[in-house]
Amino acid sequence: MAMCVGMWILLLALHVQGGDGQMVQMDSIKSGFVGSQVELRCIFVNSNPPVKVSQVTWQKLLNGTKQNVAIANPALGVSVLPPFKERVSFKQKAVRLSQPLLEDTTIVFSNLQLSDEAAYICEYTTFPAGNRENMVNLTVFARPMTRMSLTTPTIVARPQQRKMTVATCLSSNGKPQSSIKWETRLKGEATFQETRNGNGTVTVRSNYVVAPSRETHKQKLTCIVTYRTERITDSVVLNVQYEPDVKIEGFDGNWYLNRPNVELTCRADANPPVTIYQWKLLNGSLSTNVEIKNNTLFFKGPVTYDLAGTYVCDATNRIGTRTGTVDVNITEYPNDSLPGGREITQEHPNAGAFIGGAVGGVALLGLAAILLFVFLRRRQRTFKGDYSTKKHVFGNGYSKAGGGGLPAHPPIPTNLQYPDDSDDEKKPAQISAGPGGSERDFVVEQEDLNSPYFTVDEGESRECDERTLPFQYDPEPEITDDMISQTDGSVISKKEWYV
Repeated sequence: MAMCVGMWILLLALHVQGGDGQMVQMDSIKSGFVGSQVELRCIFVNSNPPVKVSQVTWQKLLNGTKQNVAIANPALGVSVLPPFKERVSFKQKAVRLSQPLLEDTTIVFSNLQLSDEAAYICEYTTFPAGNRENMVNLTVFARPMTRMSLTTPTIVARPQQRKMTVATCLSSNGKPQSSIKWETRLKGEATFQETRNGNGTVTVRSNYVVAPSRETHKQKLTCIVTYRTERITDSVVLNVQYEPDVKIEGFDGNWYLNRPNVELTCRADANPPVTIYQWKLLNGSLSTNVEIKNNTLFFKGPVTYDLAGTYVCDATNRIGTRTGTVDVNITEYPNDSLPGGREITQEHPNAGAFIGGAVGGVALLGLAAILLFVFLRRRQRTFKGDYSTKKHVFGNGYSKAGGGGLPAHPPIPTNLQYPDDSDDEKKPAQISAGPGGSERDFVVEQEDLNSPYFTVDEGESRECDERTLPFQYDPEPEITDDMISQTDGSVISKKEWYV
């Protein structure tokens, strides 16, 4: 019986606690940034008939511990407890009246702090229904402080310079933590470091490392910080100091005798700018007709051979001194393929082709002459010929009309040798005495046998020129009015004929 009474009392209590529709309405999640303002809503839905609200209490729940934040009591009024007193208030003025209306007890946090992050309970105390409550989770975000800076205002590039940190990108005290990346044309390396702070924030630091040089001067570095859905960018421009990079301009490879108005200019790329230029001529001294103005050499008068040589320019700035050189050579005539040279007028637009053709033609003719010479030379060595056996006999052997008067000659030997001659030539020669005369034989001396006089037919004479034959013809004697030709080809005077 006692047990039954106990169960009835418990069921009655649960019915009273649940009420007929009483509830506390709140947002389950709220968030805000450090320093901002946030509202935590709390609405009491009463029953019908309504119950009496005797007090509303806001509490902070952190790590299982509750802490009162604000209290609204119809009899005692409104109270906000430290450390929230300066930053927490009830939103509705009706709550602060002498007879407050407590259906809406929303509170407002201003100047939100990281320490405000917690779970907050809004509790209604009613009579006779008892307590009604609900809870909201407040998240506090911290937007990071982003800063990008050069390691030093000016960076000095030295020969054989090692890599060094030239810029730093910092995202500090962010919650949640952010990420960093770099955008630049520089070839370098990025390092990253994360630090978790005691208040729950994270600091991210990134350094950009390069080897400073002339090429890195005035290069832009951009740091991109991504925080939640935001992109924060910042940029710096490198200021790198370096020694002069020197080159000499003005010599175009076309300095010729008597060319006017030539000059050499020393160009130097340097940071800081060059303050001193010094000129000199290697293995010699500058000509007296040279005028120096700042970084330029002006050569007065026409160009002479004395201007040839190696010119040196030393450029100096606060970082150091570098040197540039140029070799100047002087030619007698201008080079028309370079600026400043004289233009040579050509009589024929295709002069090159014309000259080439002429040279080729001469070469072809020379080759033909060589082949002809070789051909004729071989023919000369192998020529036998079909010569006539008729011989010219000069001296005291003559024929005349009537015969007589001429001494007899011994017969020609029959065993004469004619090396390399035709069979016809090996026949003994006979000389006719002419018309009416008797044919006589003469003794031919060995010297006469070796003599190259013989007749050649007209056809053969056309075929072979005088270079083909290994002998020479005597010119045909001129026949005058007082001379008579003989049948053997010789001539005698009329006086002798009629004797």
